[in-house]
Amino acid sequence: MLGAGIAVCAWSTGTILAKGIEMDGLALGAYRFLMFSVLIIGFLAARGIRFTWRTMRVTMWGGIALGADIALFFSAVKETSIINATIIGSLQPILVGAVAAKFFGESIRIRDALWSIVALGGVIVIIGASTDDAVTSRLGDLLALGALLSWSAYFIASKQSKGKVSSAEFTAGTSVWSSLICIPLGFAFGQDMSIPSAKNIGLLLVMIAISGVVGHVLMNWSLVRIPLWIGSTFTLLIPVFSAALAFVFLDEEVLLIQGIAMAVVIGALAVIVRNQSAVTKANAANREIIDLRDPIDVADRRTGTDT
Repeated sequence: MLGAGIAVCAWSTGTILAKGIEMDGLALGAYRFLMFSVLIIGFLAARGIRFTWRTMRVTMWGGIALGADIALFFSAVKETSIINATIIGSLQPILVGAVAAKFFGESIRIRDALWSIVALGGVIVIIGASTDDAVTSRLGDLLALGALLSWSAYFIASKQSKGKVSSAEFTAGTSVWSSLICIPLGFAFGQDMSIPSAKNIGLLLVMIAISGVVGHVLMNWSLVRIPLWIGSTFTLLIPVFSAALAFVFLDEEVLLIQGIAMAVVIGALAVIVRNQSAVTKANAANREIIDLRDPIDVADRRTGTDT
């Protein structure tokens, strides 16, 4: 859960950097993931791990989803406000929660579901109170909606990769697919796909280091270790930190009601984390009780033998 929390905070910086990079949305996504895939494949090679066609096959659907999300989201933030784009993306837990319950057998306690609704309500207040109408558009909001669907699919694909490839391999494969999707789309839609300037390359490297290495690698590592719905719910922190960073670096106004809503979101997610920690401890205690009641079975499981 700590890894997922750090990952979403790292992702929050991507929206701010995207505003400062003087590139079209698809070009930004293409160069970002092309550079990132080269770096992470090099990292795998240094560890003696080959990047194979099997990895490409396993990560295909996740890569397509991520590529679509990147293309749509970075195009959205060029058309609408950061807060609008991030609030629409924050509806993800609703979609992913339903999928997690139906296909992954995850159960969400009523208490945690209610706190998730509280957090979502706080995020809605953040966008509802926005006065930055000058940089919003219906096209940008529709692009953000498409990014929401793609982003949800990426989370599900990451969860399904468990036992097939490592989190680093999944990140590498999806990065390659994302660049392969963004490059032709950029040319098809007539965007400027020329080599970035030195300034833009520098900002892209910063984005890769924070949003890519810290964000994607850490979240993919976390999703195979925590319930899918929790990882998705943590994304509600993105608009909170994005709005705060936009206030500091882009002079986007944050009203008092929005500040209160940010505190509500953080508080609600903190309660969910505490509840999940309590559940984990309780489950561990129950396993210890079972072990003490059946020491022969414990010994068998430790040695790998049958009674």
